[in-house]
Amino acid sequence: MRTSILSPLLSVSKQPAAAPKSSLPTRVWLIVVTCLSLATTSQLQATDWLDFRGPTGQGHAPSGQLPEQLEPSRATWKTAVAGKGWSSPLVVNNQILLTTAVPEPADMPTAQSLRVLSFDATSGVLQWNVEVFRKSMESDLHSHAKNSFASPSAVSDGERLFAHFGPDGTACLSLDGDVSWKTDSLRYNPQHGAGGSPVLFDDVLVLNGDGVDDPFVAAVSCESGQIAWKTPRPEMPAPRWSFCTPLVIETAGQQQLISPASHMACAYDPQTGDELWRVRYPNKWSVVPRPVFAHGLVFLCTGYDGPAELLAVRPDGRGDVTDTHVAWRTDEQVPHNPSPLIIDDAIYLISDNGIASCRDALTGTLHWRQRLGGDFSASPLFADGRIYAFNEQGECFVFAAEHAYRELASSDFEETVFASPAVSDGAIFIRTEGHLYRFDRPPARDGN
Repeated sequence: MRTSILSPLLSVSKQPAAAPKSSLPTRVWLIVVTCLSLATTSQLQATDWLDFRGPTGQGHAPSGQLPEQLEPSRATWKTAVAGKGWSSPLVVNNQILLTTAVPEPADMPTAQSLRVLSFDATSGVLQWNVEVFRKSMESDLHSHAKNSFASPSAVSDGERLFAHFGPDGTACLSLDGDVSWKTDSLRYNPQHGAGGSPVLFDDVLVLNGDGVDDPFVAAVSCESGQIAWKTPRPEMPAPRWSFCTPLVIETAGQQQLISPASHMACAYDPQTGDELWRVRYPNKWSVVPRPVFAHGLVFLCTGYDGPAELLAVRPDGRGDVTDTHVAWRTDEQVPHNPSPLIIDDAIYLISDNGIASCRDALTGTLHWRQRLGGDFSASPLFADGRIYAFNEQGECFVFAAEHAYRELASSDFEETVFASPAVSDGAIFIRTEGHLYRFDRPPARDGN
């Protein structure tokens, strides 16, 4: 059975390591299974955060006595991050790895240096800084106001890092920062800059290429970067662009690549790229939230214009399943950007305008809704019975994963946040517009 893992030469500049490196990494194989929602996160053994949204790709962190209050002044460390990038951090072999785009020259940039950075997870010290691609600004002077030139998150198999910059290119690096290969063969016009992150499946890296014209899904070899398969999206009207990250699931003994696009979501055989089924949501485009899977249902958020919808879809059909396999749907407080969370028998949503809600995952029945405030793009995190949610203004809200709303903590980083958190070895890592933070649980006081 194949295993899903859940996320022209240019000069390379490197900074010398400022801290010693830990031992060689151990490959962590993780399988997304149909009973995910019934398993507790304390059963997960991984300490690394290898994918956008973590080991399962669905925002669950292993239990580890994480801090409840994320007060910036109490951070274990805080370090500056050069450039601009909304990609979420990975934690691999005691390294924090992320991408960024540095304008050059800084005052009137004619190029963006697309880079990968490595920080020591213990100290926050920058270990290496590698340019992977160089983007000319002549034909694309601006990205969307809510985007950057380094928005897709990287993914790792525990031994290598795969950095993705949308149509500007994809690269494989060692954990020492050496570039093994890079390719820009999958070109497309994303309209507002790239957004979706890649996903690993066995020996290929799967990418969505949902651009203005001729959208596609493709897989490239992890060993060489050569295209393994490329599948055109079904015919669809304009607008065609979307920014979603796929999810590999296993159901009824078969693995499926769930890949939302504009106007429809499709399931593919991740080995061949053959389409298995599709569900239509006409006139919804610019889809961002990553799907989640639990209780035998795939949960999909649709896109713009107007209210987004949440669809709970049974993934055991073939062909067009729109009229036969949608278990329930709602258009109330459904996010356009943050991904959902499934915890036990409940699904948690945070809308872009800051309204959190909790519903029964099997029926869609509303348990509660609560206005948090602010605008949201980052995806929430579940850990130790708590949900951590950051708005774009840098406010952090922590509330209980329960059927009634209960706030636990709040704080303000006073800096823009678009990246989703990462967790490793009992610490939470937060990326803001210009900084990277580590938070650990405070030591217990004597006598408590």
